[in-house]
Amino acid sequence: MTAPALHVKPAHPVIAVLAPLFSLVVPKFQFKGANKRGIPVSRDPAAMLAKYSDPLVYTGPIRVRTGHEILCISSYLMRNFKFVTVPFFVLHGTADKVTDPLASQDLYNEAASKVKDIKLYEGLLHDLLFEPEREEIGQDIINWMETRLDSIAERTLVRKQ
Repeated sequence: MTAPALHVKPAHPVIAVLAPLFSLVVPKFQFKGANKRGIPVSRDPAAMLAKYSDPLVYTGPIRVRTGHEILCISSYLMRNFKFVTVPFFVLHGTADKVTDPLASQDLYNEAASKVKDIKLYEGLLHDLLFEPEREEIGQDIINWMETRLDSIAERTLVRKQ
């Protein structure tokens, strides 16, 4: 997981109160205040231009119902970290202003997974795979996966013997 949205908070406390009602009454209303446009997500301007020039990357306002569901699932996840048992590798930039790096640390600390790792990249922003260090980050992901696959292969060989 790269910079997961785990501890999402509404922009203003009143939104948390009104979101359930508005998500039922006007679920498709687009709420411009929820869009975090302008918050830097990478230190590489060329990568950001390429990303936001892609017509498949949505940059508009989110619908009220979508925002409400994001708040609900975020709250649910935070309450249930202890039940996470699948292997995972979470990566987060410490300078991320979109999602909370401390929530990634909480996931790592509280999850029951026996196979879990975390890597916090000092000074990096939200879109790790668009940061200038993307090659290093990509290699960290590959290395983690190869280590897990090697471990699975070893256990499989031992069982067959």
